[in-house]
Amino acid sequence: MRRDVFQAIADPTRRAIIALLALQAMTPQALSEHFNSTRQAISKHVKILTECEVVTQTQTGRENYYHLNLGRMKDIDIWLEQFRKMWEDRFDQLDNVLKDL
Repeated sequence: MRRDVFQAIADPTRRAIIALLALQAMTPQALSEHFNSTRQAISKHVKILTECEVVTQTQTGRENYYHLNLGRMKDIDIWLEQFRKMWEDRFDQLDNVLKDL
């Protein structure tokens, strides 16, 4: 079963992994040091992120490094854009109501 990007961000641990990888590429060991979970648990989260193509993997020597795939994150931004306009309009309406008080 192919997962989608929204399944990737559904879990708080995976969102935390995404935030870490947004700063720099990391090895599985480096990632697991940031959590109170086993390395195996973090590896399962990374596997889901990889299946969703949110994370890519490269090998340098013996080490595997995980990188954030910003292109997939753009899919989330595109989806949210439809709501952003609605939110901005509602905030503008609220500003108008508050000005009238």
